[in-house]
Amino acid sequence: QVHLVESGGGLVQPGGSLRLSCAASGRIFSIKSMGWYRQAPGKERESVAVTTSGGSTNVADSVKGRFTISRDNAKNTVYLQMNTLKPEDTAVYYCNLVSIKMGFQYNYWGQGTQVTVSS
Repeated sequence: QVHLVESGGGLVQPGGSLRLSCAASGRIFSIKSMGWYRQAPGKERESVAVTTSGGSTNVADSVKGRFTISRDNAKNTVYLQMNTLKPEDTAVYYCNLVSIKMGFQYNYWGQGTQVTVSS
């Protein structure tokens, strides 16, 4: 079993910054990707930023230039640096890990951390 523990959410004023962290533990096999998704009230969950083990990064257009994803492979930890936050960034942010074992893909989610951008 794989466990993802997120931290770093909270309340911040517009224009402020937050840094989210997600540490993976447990029986982790070959990691295909780690990333961040978010879900705002009444909306579907959407991809924010994902980094693959091959080194590629995919960042949503809505956050490009403001959010940066990074990863510490030795610690199985992924980070999301969020700058110039806007009220529309308010959502529950979920960490995601995709691993591959014997040709099967496994999808794991964290419990979510609330990010609220408000004055």
